[in-house]
Amino acid sequence: MRSRLAELARFGSVGAVAYVVDAGLFNLLLLGPGGLLGEKPLTAKVVSASVATVVAWLGSRYWTFPSRRRHPVPAELVGFVLVNLGGMGIAVACLAVSRYVLGLTSPLADNVAANVVGLALGTAFRYVAYRWLVFPGAAAVSPVADGAGRGVDDDDTRTTSGTGADAVGTGVNAVASVPAPRT
Repeated sequence: MRSRLAELARFGSVGAVAYVVDAGLFNLLLLGPGGLLGEKPLTAKVVSASVATVVAWLGSRYWTFPSRRRHPVPAELVGFVLVNLGGMGIAVACLAVSRYVLGLTSPLADNVAANVVGLALGTAFRYVAYRWLVFPGAAAVSPVADGAGRGVDDDDTRTTSGTGADAVGTGVNAVASVPAPRT
């Protein structure tokens, strides 16, 4: 439980930094010098979220989930980007509903829709998807069991309890670092 709380704190910290990048760049593009994308809030959100995605991936890879990395870097980055596209889609959808369905067109309404409502919904989606898809942790357990009734993973270097249940509700079986006996 304590490790989950520490992971959530790191996730929140990385998310806070990415949020500052996202919201800051979004507002700079909309309201900054020259109003670069002043009349294109959806484009501004896509650009700001894309930059924030790179920041979040680096923080997640090297700080939030460093022991859960399994995929090669390119595959991990692609998975991270795909999850973030889903999260960005949630934020952009909230902004689009606010602006084009509800008719709320002020900068405050844009920020509440994209950076409060969209952020909250997107963050919940991202955390679950990162843990299950991008940083899944230990190798999948083979259904084959060793003589003691424990599942043996693919590389035969670690074992898990044969219960099939995880200890902290992650959906990933807990893995011990004990070598599996060779048969």
